Order: sequence, then C-alpha cells, then structure tokens
Amino acid sequence: MADTPSERVPSDQPGAEPRGLQIALVDDDRNILTTVAIALQAEGFATRLYSDGETALKALLDNPPDLAVFDIKMPKMDGMELLRRLRENSALPVIFLTSKDDESDEEAGLQLGADDYIAKPFSLRLLIARIRAILRRAEPLAPGTAAAAMPEPAPATLTRGRLFMDPARHQVMWDGQAVSLTVTEFLILEALAIRPGVIKSRNQLMDAAYPDDVFVDDRTVDSHIKRMRRKFRLVDPTFDAIDTLYGAGYSFTDG
Repeated sequence: MADTPSERVPSDQPGAEPRGLQIALVDDDRNILTTVAIALQAEGFATRLYSDGETALKALLDNPPDLAVFDIKMPKMDGMELLRRLRENSALPVIFLTSKDDESDEEAGLQLGADDYIAKPFSLRLLIARIRAILRRAEPLAPGTAAAAMPEPAPATLTRGRLFMDPARHQVMWDGQAVSLTVTEFLILEALAIRPGVIKSRNQLMDAAYPDDVFVDDRTVDSHIKRMRRKFRLVDPTFDAIDTLYGAGYSFTDG
C-alpha cells in the first residue's frame, strides 16, 4: 500500500482499478507530492505516493508501477541509494526530480541508471512531457504494444558479433551472458548496433532514445554510454565494442 504523506493528496485506493498508467512519486516534500500528483492525475495517470525511499523500495519491487519519480534528499534512504538498490533487480524507468542541480549530481544519477534528471524548481509541463516520452520509449517492452518511433527500423532481433538484442523481450546478451540495461541504454545501444561502424552523433542518439522532441543535455548520452560500458565489462573485462569518436559521437564495432 502506498505511503500517502497527506490525506489531501489524491491516491488510488487498494483494489481499485487504475485509471491509467501508474506513476510512483517518492519525495519527503508534501507540497511537491500534492502538486505533482494532482497534475499527473489530471493527465490521466494513476499515482502511488511514498515519503521515504525505504518504504518505496519494497513497494516498487513487489508491485512495480510503469515509471517512478524520485527525489534525492530523503530520510531513511536517499534517492541515489534507492535507485542503486532498485537497479539490482529492476529496469523500472526512473526520473530524478531534485534540488541537487550540480552537473556532478546529474552525472552520478544517470550513471546509477536513472533515465532522466530534472532539477527543482521545475516545470510541470516539462516533467509530464519527459514522463510521456519515457513511457512511449518503454512501450515495445510490453507484449502487444505499438513500436516506438525510431530513426531507423529495428529488426525483430539483432545480432552483431557477440552482441544479441531482443527488443520485444528487452533482452541483451554478450557472449551468451545477460546484460541488464535500462530502457534508455537499450535504445542507445540499439541505435548504434543497427549500423556497425557508422558514427552516430549525440543528437542522433538522443533522437533514438528521446523521440518526442524533449530537450535533453548532450552529456546525458555520455553518462549512459559510460554506464553501459561498465555493465558490459562486468561480463567481459575486455569489452570495447562502443567507440568514442571525439567531437563526432559514438559507433559500435562488432568485430
């Protein structure tokens, strides 16, 4: 059951049919929870509310929503630790919504596996646009949903040397070993692997991962690439299939 910090905050009752896709909000600021919940519900989303990371972790693992929005500064367990522990067992899409607006904080959040990072004070319209963009990108991961817009058509499965990708199952294998990627990481890797050896600029990779004309800083792509490399090197310390072309972008080499 959601930890609702205030009776004034609208929330779904246990056993009720959800009115739409479910968004979990995790923040110790009651005003933020109230404001964001009301705005999301007005857009047709169902909301689940938690005021600390410790309570949220169990609920997000036991009954995952469609997407979660985390603050970083929270009691009991902060947002960074919440995301780190969540990523041990889940690829749930996550957006950080936080007052920690230093570039180093954003990079740390993205490297932990956040799909997006928005600094407070924030625009509700921007937050909702980012949520919709991430949910549309996640649609192909659920059986029977429509494919998200991509700059290039993606095959049913993709094999490039030791890399195997299955978009319908959100499955990535390297040398027969599973590699767990977030939705954003998966789409960036897929955009690179579709045409091995072809340099993709950061803008092209952002278009692949954020196809809805939502502004994203280009360092976001760099952070996702760094995290992907670390994940692949956990199963293969010699992994070097993602090349950096300084000033140009990235490419995938399947040799």
